[in-house]
Amino acid sequence: MTLADGIFVSAPAKVNLCLHVAERRADGYHDLESLVAFVVHGDEITLEHARELSLSAVGPFGAMLPPDNDNLALKAARLLADKVGRPPAVRITLRKNLPVASGLGGGSADAAAVLRGLASLWKLEIDRETLIGTAALLGADVPVCLDCAVAWIEGRGERITSLSPLPEMPLLLVNPAVPVSTAEVFSALGARSGLKFVCPRAPFCDLQALVAFLSSTTNDLEAPARKIAPAICDALEELRDMPEILIARMSGSGATCFGIFETNESARSAAALLKERHQEWWIVNTTIVPERIGVPRALQ
Repeated sequence: MTLADGIFVSAPAKVNLCLHVAERRADGYHDLESLVAFVVHGDEITLEHARELSLSAVGPFGAMLPPDNDNLALKAARLLADKVGRPPAVRITLRKNLPVASGLGGGSADAAAVLRGLASLWKLEIDRETLIGTAALLGADVPVCLDCAVAWIEGRGERITSLSPLPEMPLLLVNPAVPVSTAEVFSALGARSGLKFVCPRAPFCDLQALVAFLSSTTNDLEAPARKIAPAICDALEELRDMPEILIARMSGSGATCFGIFETNESARSAAALLKERHQEWWIVNTTIVPERIGVPRALQ
């Protein structure tokens, strides 16, 4: 197909390499800070001109998506169409490669991909700030997913500082096949103090420098998530026992965990061993997206 017929957009998974959470604010939200990166593995979305708005979910986790009215990809299409004064006439096909409620920002990444894709499909003359503002109305995680680039986020997630690309890293994602409710994890968080870390200013010169920084940080949601889903403990314990593992941690509100390894070979070996032990787990070898996501490409 040509660009006029439809486009393909990727929705890379978001990984919280660290996540600090402060006390609950008067508006019900928590201040947070997080170093986020995006990996080459994620959901895939096709957008095509149509007479009305529709969504088809396919892929390994397509059947687990929430009802249409709650789907962020549909909400993104409706919101952008309303913003630019046109009907949301688009057929969305979402290949759901990421587990649902897994701490990888899948719904937010899907919504951001729809915004990026429709801006191109509909040939909109829309400035970046308007697109970011539209993304923010969909959720705190959606704006940072527009670029799919390394960033330090603060506040609810709306304050975004772009950072230099991270060193190449062999990364293993492991989900022990349990969905975890973000709201439930935050409810179990308990009393919090203020935030103390500051945005990294200098680029991380190598993988060891990045791991040294991450070792001084935490994911504050890991402890309550582990109580809700003890399988997270199993995933982290097995990751940390793997040869040449540099650091293992939970991403977001869980239950997906990640391991950073010294070499690609050690990451692949760990993946093979974990898959042999736990055939029901979702286990993916991946790498960090090397640069910002570009203009969506035309469907072939």
